[in-house]
Amino acid sequence: MNIDEFRIYFREQLAGMYEPEEVENLCFLTLEHILKMNRVEVSLSRKMDISTSALSQLNEVTSRLSLSEPIQYIIGTTEFYGMEFQVNPATLIPRPETEELVDWIITDKAESLVKSEKKEKLKVLDIGTGSGCIAISIAKNLSNAHVEAIDISQEALATAYQNAKMNQADVTFYNQNVLAVEELEHKYDVIVSNPPYVRMLEKKEMRDNVLSNEPDSALFVSDDDPLIFYRKIGELAFESLSVNGFLYFEINEYLGKEMIDLLKGIGFSDIELKRDMFGKDRMIKASR
Repeated sequence: MNIDEFRIYFREQLAGMYEPEEVENLCFLTLEHILKMNRVEVSLSRKMDISTSALSQLNEVTSRLSLSEPIQYIIGTTEFYGMEFQVNPATLIPRPETEELVDWIITDKAESLVKSEKKEKLKVLDIGTGSGCIAISIAKNLSNAHVEAIDISQEALATAYQNAKMNQADVTFYNQNVLAVEELEHKYDVIVSNPPYVRMLEKKEMRDNVLSNEPDSALFVSDDDPLIFYRKIGELAFESLSVNGFLYFEINEYLGKEMIDLLKGIGFSDIELKRDMFGKDRMIKASR
């Protein structure tokens, strides 16, 4: 079988599971990973015969995809903010909207750094770090940032540590359950979190490959108290942000107004709700 023939086979196996454009992208990712070729090389080698060993691996990936396993877990990595990150079932797969949140923080703080005469360290805390993508991206792109990150999952922290090492980022990781924390030990200039925010009633809107593979504890909250993490983190942040410090959240697109009311109730005054590239209320920042 050559590459063109495999692409036809791949499309047939995944027909109806994904949009045609997504199937094409998955096919390229699969070929790139197994054949160790980039996309241009794959496109220029359409008639190249695939070895028996490589074909066996390609078929295995195709089979796993047909069972709704995410490609990122199959190949073990994904790209985020221009860097490669290891991912596995202990961590969420980073989303494009989270890149937008990171970019918002980096842009804000880079501008502040330019305006500031003092090049003091920017103290940053990432709560619920997962794969470490937020903390590591900030550490790599803000030269004055001292970044700490916490997570309840030891397995996720092990992955985050490896990602920091792989991307040569200086981040300090701690194993903590934020809901059990009485107060933060330090003052921070930036506190950021992408906590669980999907309500159980929204499960029906989600794809099977997410529901069957990504960690429930990092995704879902009860319908009765969907803002439980935001309330706790907001209260901790209100007491632990430095003067002119900011709190940033990724949020549930349906709960923008509720988030504004929550933050106002805690005592935050300067609140900005921001839409993502799809026009959804997805990010919010606040200061005291």
